[in-house]
Amino acid sequence: MSNMEEKFPRAVWVRLFIYIAVGHVFAAFVYLLFEMGARQ
Repeated sequence: MSNMEEKFPRAVWVRLFIYIAVGHVFAAFVYLLFEMGARQ
């Protein structure tokens, strides 16, 4: 595991986590828009 951490610094993991979190929030927002549009 230490070998993998040497290849990918902590900043890369933090950035990857932020991108995934933002991507999920954006996907949920788009899904919510489609759900609201389908009900009206």
